[in-house]
Amino acid sequence: MLDKKKRYGFLPGCSLSSYHPEAVAKTVEYLNLSFPEFSAILKCCGKPTKDIGQYELYQRRFRGLLEDMEDTGVEEMIFACPNCKASSESDMEIPAHSLYAILQQNGLPEEVKGKAKDSDMVFTIHDSCSARFDQAAQDGVRFILKELGYHYVESEYAREKTKCCGYGGQVQTVNPELFKKVMKRRIETLEPYPVVVYCSTCRSAFLQNGVKAWHILDLIWGPVVYAKDKPNPDVLATPDKVWHNRFETREQIKKVMEIL
Repeated sequence: MLDKKKRYGFLPGCSLSSYHPEAVAKTVEYLNLSFPEFSAILKCCGKPTKDIGQYELYQRRFRGLLEDMEDTGVEEMIFACPNCKASSESDMEIPAHSLYAILQQNGLPEEVKGKAKDSDMVFTIHDSCSARFDQAAQDGVRFILKELGYHYVESEYAREKTKCCGYGGQVQTVNPELFKKVMKRRIETLEPYPVVVYCSTCRSAFLQNGVKAWHILDLIWGPVVYAKDKPNPDVLATPDKVWHNRFETREQIKKVMEIL
């Protein structure tokens, strides 16, 4: 249950900030209006260093996140990225929530409800491996699709049976061939429809392998998607665009929060 007497914090995560500044800013605006006490935090949770065994560096980076949470008085934390949530919640002393569970509990903005009721698009859903046992996040994503008016078909390997997109554990960086093998296996186990994800790196993995994929926040804040439409380009494959978008995310959040 949401306790709106508490201060909630929001961490969009590095990959979402790199992909879609506008979606992050609109999400921050929504949360800022929903919670009387609210803070947005731009920080790396440190998971990539944790994945490759650099635990000391991970602890330093994660400690920086904890310090920002303490400085802003955050009592409960909301994560957009399932990787950030899975990596961080075991090391936190305060409750951690998936953004998509929060959206289900708090409700979508009235202006987006049912906006896709006339869309001919049919999706399937890829649950991130880091959210394999996060039923609240899984339910939230499906609630959002229904509230927006989109149709979707579940694959056999969904929820707790989901398979990795190939990005997990920095595999693409250290073993590109294994990444391709794992990604191919995942594609073969999905239903033959465009994919909805709630992890930006999962979206990038699908796009790199010719599969049309949309982030759930694209569908909430962006235009209605039809079967003929193409997804946004794979920004995460372009390093200079990634860093530009991170800067742009910061600037847009500052405007929303009216921070000088």
